[in-house]
Amino acid sequence: MEIAHIKTPLGTAKIEGDTSGLSSITILDNIQTPDELFPEVLEDAVYQLHEYFEGKRHTFSLPLNPQGTDFQKKVWEALQHIPYGKTTSYLDLTKTLGDVKAIRAVAAANGKNPLWIVIPCHRVIGSDGSLTGYAGGLHRKKWLLNHESPVKQQSLFE
Repeated sequence: MEIAHIKTPLGTAKIEGDTSGLSSITILDNIQTPDELFPEVLEDAVYQLHEYFEGKRHTFSLPLNPQGTDFQKKVWEALQHIPYGKTTSYLDLTKTLGDVKAIRAVAAANGKNPLWIVIPCHRVIGSDGSLTGYAGGLHRKKWLLNHESPVKQQSLFE
């Protein structure tokens, strides 16, 4: 397993993967010095994440290899179909998956998503529009949704 650390506007991201694909991208709360050189197998992920934060990338094209149950993988696959700049509710996500009674299981799988940003679990919100649970912290979820918002706020002084 190869590892890389990069600086993002939300903290240091730890990227893990190998020739089978990315297995984990997590945000670290502790300060971690970003790497200057990256394992070759992770270079494309580093490049695409930098593009995302620069506002130049709206979709990712990376081989993914997250570890989880079949149900979790089904939820993570569904998350990848939420377009950039859009959100869906947990209830709508369960409807997409075909079982509205599975809302808690879907929410739990969403919370266990190991591929921060690439599998966009931050795009799932409460049915009432509230920013509900996010493993990376609600302040990061809010930042990501604002970053992806099609309507950018501008300062009066620009």
